[in-house]
Amino acid sequence: MLRRLTSTSSSWATVPLRLALGIIFIAHGSQAVFGSFGGPGWTKWISLSQLAPFPFMRPAWLWLGAAGLSELGGGALVLLGLFTRVGAFLIASVMLTAMLGVHWKNGFFLKPQAAGIEFTLALLGAALSLLISGGGKASIDQLIGGRR
Repeated sequence: MLRRLTSTSSSWATVPLRLALGIIFIAHGSQAVFGSFGGPGWTKWISLSQLAPFPFMRPAWLWLGAAGLSELGGGALVLLGLFTRVGAFLIASVMLTAMLGVHWKNGFFLKPQAAGIEFTLALLGAALSLLISGGGKASIDQLIGGRR
């Protein structure tokens, strides 16, 4: 099982993808969890029950907490290349939920008044790429699991 999670390609192409995605999600997760970068912080974040995008997401605080921790933890895993597929799965789950539940109604493009799916789609694509390929070169996965 561990070998499957850590197996990876021998490509350098995943490195810039991991760095960019990891930084973005550590920053977003830090906003929700710690209140960094002008974010709400944990207490305010989990109390924003109107942000739960689907009616089945009750209690909202649980789902919002899971989203914030998935962004932060998934970003850290992806950045380090440690269990990259797990981190990418967490990020992909959050992005799919955000895209379909929050941004879909605003159309495709980012606009000043409403964010469309453009950015979430790009992040989802990057996460899915890492889910398929693994961490690649310069990853902890490569050190502990080897290559495919």
